[in-house]
Amino acid sequence: MRKGEPTLVRAVIADDEPLARQQLRDLLADVAWIAIAGETGDGASTVRTVNAVRPDLLFLDIQMPEGDGLEVLQQLAHHPHVVFTTAFDRYAVAAFEVQALDYLLKPFGAKRLGQALDRVRQQWPARHSETVSERFAAATGRHQPLRRLYVRVGGRIIPVPVEKILHCEARGDYVAVHTAEGCYVVNTSVEYLAERLSPESFVRIHRSRIVNLEAVEAFERHDDKRVRARLTNGATVVASRAWSSALRGEAT
Repeated sequence: MRKGEPTLVRAVIADDEPLARQQLRDLLADVAWIAIAGETGDGASTVRTVNAVRPDLLFLDIQMPEGDGLEVLQQLAHHPHVVFTTAFDRYAVAAFEVQALDYLLKPFGAKRLGQALDRVRQQWPARHSETVSERFAAATGRHQPLRRLYVRVGGRIIPVPVEKILHCEARGDYVAVHTAEGCYVVNTSVEYLAERLSPESFVRIHRSRIVNLEAVEAFERHDDKRVRARLTNGATVVASRAWSSALRGEAT
């Protein structure tokens, strides 16, 4: 083992899919410094097991019955290091905002798991003064705006500072986030971003569109009922009739 590497890390696997637990257990069988201390299949049993077994590391599925992974964090009395696992990209924002050790998007293999375990080794046995659940509460609280979004580009997840966002638009179950560097598709909702982006800079001008006021060069007439925002990159975003009416009312 490497110098400074933990001699033994006791881990709990929490996932409601038996096959997913088996696959992760099989991958971890080749890691000599990790011992499986327990497995759970729902939120309630995860809380009981983690509090009783007190593992060093928790592989935590975010979507589970009887309390999802994020609810589990808020109920734990013992706070291990956490690696999130999920099939849904929409949780990347919360996972990285709470500074979990890593975020594994299913399906993942030995190489990607190895990268996560490298992060475990790098940070072991350091502990933060705040628990993961406390950081999650702060990160998801409406009083604290997002500072960055995490977007998937190929096999990587990269941070995008919110000040680089020009506008966002809903695309079904996804949101297209437009920046000067390009467009990123994120598995989240306009409602979530409207709640989490700073109201001082971002405004929802349509049920499916948000604009960064810092990127607006002008609001101009689109038709008899609507205005549009002309942005610094030349793009235009049409506002709803209701928002257009409110803007005209404020301007008079």
